[in-house]
Amino acid sequence: MEFKGTKPIYLQITDGIMDQILDGTYPLNSRLPSVRDYATKVEVNANTVMRAYDWLQQQKIIFNRRGIGFFILPEAHKRILEMRRNIFFHDEATYFFSRLKSFGLSVDEVANLYKQYLENPMETNKINDLD
Repeated sequence: MEFKGTKPIYLQITDGIMDQILDGTYPLNSRLPSVRDYATKVEVNANTVMRAYDWLQQQKIIFNRRGIGFFILPEAHKRILEMRRNIFFHDEATYFFSRLKSFGLSVDEVANLYKQYLENPMETNKINDLD
């Protein structure tokens, strides 16, 4: 795992685990790798992974069965999406919308760009024309 920016490493690990829950790498009710195994995998100290697992447990995304390990809660997918939506609308949407306004984009232009993205997400960097 490659770490970047100023965001604490344990939170970058939680983001990665939440992404893997959403994409099905870690299905609901499945067991996460042990703290030591995950630390080895991402090349960090086990205490950092334990901090990430503790954070995920506090957010009600995983739970611990003492002596057995950490497991994905059945409602984890829903909780992650809810958390990320809240973060987006609280922290990111205002900036996003202000940028759209500064570019002079109309609602229709934005809607068309979004439709293009949904049709082919891999081609987003090629969207240049606002026809």
